Amino acid sequence: MGSYRNRLDIIADVLHVVGKEGAKKTQIMYQANLSYKVLTKYLTEVIEAGLVRLQRNERIYVITSKGIEFLEKYKKYSRRNKHIEDSLDDLHSKRKVLEKLSSNG
Repeated sequence: MGSYRNRLDIIADVLHVVGKEGAKKTQIMYQANLSYKVLTKYLTEVIEAGLVRLQRNERIYVITSKGIEFLEKYKKYSRRNKHIEDSLDDLHSKRKVLEKLSSNG
């Protein structure tokens, strides 16, 4: 099934859904795959952090320039993190081979 998302992943998902066009609360909840309770928590966080703002007249959430900057930096972080995880997986598998070769049997 799906993998565990951490706080930064969820914030990035929310910002991605909001995008340049903006989005309503329900749209964010479904597209970011969040419960209403979790969505409410993260919307509060991203608004307080200045990553998103609510356009009250249209009742939509829009990304701010700070939010766009966050997404750009998150993409770089995510790529780097994936590369490191892949390298660690490779190291672990090579270690297992070495351990198997060095054991009796």
